[in-house]
Amino acid sequence: MQTLIEFLNQNHVILFLFLFARVTGLFAFFPFFSHMSIPVSIKTAFALFLVMLLYPMASMPNIHLDIFSISLGIVSELFLGLIAGLILNLVFAMLQMAGMEISFVMGFTMASVIDPQSNISSPIIAQIFTLLGLVVLLAFNAHYLIIIFLVKSLHFLPLGEFYPGGNIWIYLVKATTGMFVYGFILSFPIIGLSLLADLVFGMLMKTMPQFNLLVVGFPIKIMVGFVVLIATLSSMMFIFKREFMQALEHLFVLF
Repeated sequence: MQTLIEFLNQNHVILFLFLFARVTGLFAFFPFFSHMSIPVSIKTAFALFLVMLLYPMASMPNIHLDIFSISLGIVSELFLGLIAGLILNLVFAMLQMAGMEISFVMGFTMASVIDPQSNISSPIIAQIFTLLGLVVLLAFNAHYLIIIFLVKSLHFLPLGEFYPGGNIWIYLVKATTGMFVYGFILSFPIIGLSLLADLVFGMLMKTMPQFNLLVVGFPIKIMVGFVVLIATLSSMMFIFKREFMQALEHLFVLF
């Protein structure tokens, strides 16, 4: 009992709080770990388990032991999880952007469902892409790589000393731009064929005025869209995996 009391001194408690803040930032903002389908009790229990597992690897933060410095350090750890999680979530936003554009050209804009992660309404194609992205993420063990990043961050980024430099903001601006660019690239085959189908239907309407576009044209566009989507889905997921791995590698460089 006396040994336990001696262990629970000021330095050990502060070190535990900082480490718990860093692990909590992972479960609050990182893909898969932050998903709303995972109960909060499971997240909390797993975060506490990781803190106890990583505690011997952590070192005492080099800060003044006062309320302001400790609070600022904990906010810094949570901000680390926010920025790193934002970098990885931008890759998922790329899939959502592509799904929204595909839903628009296929006429599925009104077919929307509530996204359990963001609690907003999103087109059904974008929701399917997001779920497939999570499956691909689990398939190549990206959740293990995220935990490895957390472990290695204890060595190259001391607790309580994170500060977002200019290179991080520059990368976020470029990643946001890339989100729109890659979202358009992923959806371009379906958009291109949809425009080609509109051109063909326009020519038919000129030559055959009795041609009913609403009855015949839209089902054909939907069928063509699904055929192209099935043919290009594997390539989309390959690009998603490549971009996610690059974003994960950039975390080790930026932080």
